Formats: sequence, C-alpha cells, structure tokens
Amino acid sequence: MKKIILGCLGLTLMLGSCVSSKKFKEAQAQAAEAKDLLNSATVKLNDCLEEKASADSRLKTLSDQNAFLKANNQELINNMGNLTTLTTKGAENLEKSLESLQEKDLTIRKLQDAITRRDSVNLSLVQSLKGVLGNLDDEDIEISVEKGVVFVSISDKLLFSSGSYNVTSKAKTVLGKVAQVVNNKPDFEFMVEGHTDDVPYRKGGILLDNWDLSVKRATAVVRILQKDYNVDPKRMTAAGRAEFIPVSQTQKSKNRRTRIVVLPKIDQFYSMIEEGMNDPAINN
Repeated sequence: MKKIILGCLGLTLMLGSCVSSKKFKEAQAQAAEAKDLLNSATVKLNDCLEEKASADSRLKTLSDQNAFLKANNQELINNMGNLTTLTTKGAENLEKSLESLQEKDLTIRKLQDAITRRDSVNLSLVQSLKGVLGNLDDEDIEISVEKGVVFVSISDKLLFSSGSYNVTSKAKTVLGKVAQVVNNKPDFEFMVEGHTDDVPYRKGGILLDNWDLSVKRATAVVRILQKDYNVDPKRMTAAGRAEFIPVSQTQKSKNRRTRIVVLPKIDQFYSMIEEGMNDPAINN
C-alpha cells in the first residue's frame, strides 16, 4: 500500500512539473466554473426545498378547504328539497361549485401522485444501497432520506488515513458498490461532500487547511468513481465543507466523513409541483 501511495505521489509531482502555464490557467478557469456551478446548484436546491415546503403547506390548506366545501355542499344538497325559491342562477352556481371541487380534487391528486412517485424512487434507491452495503457496520456508513433527498454518509476511518486524501483499498471496494447502484440509475445526479472535524490541519505540503483537505477528499472519491467504475462525470459534483457542518458536538470522529447527496430527477419533480400550483383549479 505504501508503494502505491509513494508511486501516486511521485506521479503527481512529475505531472505537476510538466503542466504548462496555459494548462494551469485553464485548470483555474475550470475550477472557477465548477465552483459557480456548485453555487448555482446549491441555490437552486435550497429554492426547490423552500418551494416544496410551500407546496406542502398549500396542499394541507387546500385539503382542509376541500373537506369544508364538501361538507357544506352536501348539506345544501340535503336541504334542497325544503327550498321553494331556488333560482336558476342559484342552481348554476351550485353546479359550478361542484365542478370546481372536482377540479381541485384532481389537481391535489396529481400533486400527491408526484410526491408518491418521488418517495417511491427514493425508497428503491435506499433499498438498493442497503442491499449492496448491508454488510458494513452502522458506524462506518449511514443511509438516510431527508426532505426528499437520499444521503450516504461514509466515515473518515473507512475512506482515508488521518490527514490524508488518498483513498484506502478497502474504501475502493465500498465505492465500487455505490457505483454499481448509481450506474444502474442513470437519471440520478449526486454531489460528493468532504467533511472534517474542527482540528486545524497542520501537516503542511500543498494543503493549507481543512477546506483544502475536504475538497481534495471529495475530488479523490469522484475520480475513483469516474476512472475505476465508469460513473459519468457529468452526473457528479465534488464539494468541500471543511468543519463547518458538524453532526456531533462531542464525537469528532462522526464529523470526519464523506457524504454522497443523491438528487433523483429533482428538477422534474419540482416542475410538476410548480405546474400544479399554477393550475387555475388551485388558484380560483
């Protein structure tokens, strides 16, 4: 293993010495573009989550209104026999009210179906991941779903040595299993996030701090998924979060992790929500 690491370091130094100024500038430009894309994706994701929360609230309000209107309309229907002065206009208004309720029911069902389909896709993904990773300790890898997004969190001790961004041979086996699942679901996009604890990085070298370390770890994982397991690079984003999003205040080891954030057709889902909320049957 040491020979492999030394060989990789030697190759990195040789390649670094051969890189021309032009290529370096191109790499800088690509890095800046990647950063802009990441920022844009993050903003878009946050906007989508806010829209989803708003849509859920609107659905609850509409469902309550729907139940209230149905109860009132049923009472009107039951009392129609006792009304002797029901005008033609009143009858037309009642008919329109019933039609409006039917339209709202249909729109609400469409929105609920969209949420159900998204949840079914996420459930299928989680089951697939747990199927291939089920033999690992819970402390090493965790799979969860939060707000419609699937997260795979892999502990630092499984992926890297302390202060290093070289992926261990054991970790490559785990990443191969993850790649097996994502390659079977080509419509998924995902982000690889590197996280550290709050202990300052002091080993020197090309890395300045925990920001650098977390980014290098994320790109190391992305490269292995691409080069060793043929995951389409257009589907992946590498991001470093350093120590600023801890999951535990008492156990630093839990904060040293790499997180894979899976986004299954999120744009399509929220487009369906937006179209539903713009439906005249909802807004009238």
